[in-house]
Amino acid sequence: MHLDSLPKIKHTTSNNFFLLAGPCAIEGEDMALRIAEKVVAITNKLEIPYVFKGSFKKANRSRVDSFTGIGDEKALKILKKVSETFDVPTITDIHEISDAKMAAAYVDVLQIPAFLVRQTDLVVAAAETGKFVNLKKGQFMSPESMKHAAQKVRDTGNEHVWITDRGTMFGYQDMIVDFRGIPTMRNFAPTVLDVTHSLQQPNQSSGVTGGRPDMIETIARAGVVNNVDGLFMETHFDPANAKSDGANMLHLDHLEKLLTNLVAIRKTVNGLG
Repeated sequence: MHLDSLPKIKHTTSNNFFLLAGPCAIEGEDMALRIAEKVVAITNKLEIPYVFKGSFKKANRSRVDSFTGIGDEKALKILKKVSETFDVPTITDIHEISDAKMAAAYVDVLQIPAFLVRQTDLVVAAAETGKFVNLKKGQFMSPESMKHAAQKVRDTGNEHVWITDRGTMFGYQDMIVDFRGIPTMRNFAPTVLDVTHSLQQPNQSSGVTGGRPDMIETIARAGVVNNVDGLFMETHFDPANAKSDGANMLHLDHLEKLLTNLVAIRKTVNGLG
């Protein structure tokens, strides 16, 4: 799964998918530690390699009054504290070239947002830090086109690249996941399925993105059956009051049952040969 060089990753013999999970945005230290503690306990129990996810800032907002963050350095220090407290790697997204070096001082994986994945200078800046780079497939891009995005990372000499599918635009206000893209992108790099963002309903007239969290297990099961290397999920103990993307998040209370079911499915798939 191309995780051997990722610091603090918990390796297992279970051939499980790995998990990128956490809140959409870092809202404060207590909430981040509370979520991380719960997810770490679950993933240790189920032998799932785990990376804590949290955005140190949110640059892509529908409205100017939407929450963007608590302060860059403050949020990044919280991500570092999560890593040190629970001995897990962390991932955050970056939006500007200057973010790459700054964030790399605190986290293990730099994520390129879907809307920015064709921005060569940003991808290269992330790759040149030597960190793992997670490339979100643009909602407007084909699976085949992600070959070139991954190659940009490798052209810097950095082989640590993942691709994450977060759905494709379907009309103006919905997303779909084309599962034919998973084996295609796995030819280019380890591939992750972003379950919760794939269930977004963007461009709502209110300016607040909607979602279909009731479909999380449906999409996640299909991804596991189709051999994704990793799963990405945003989770929160109070999605209704989360400051970003609450409409498509998984409630933290439902995570263990979901992951237990998904691990059972992966074991069955592995047994098919």
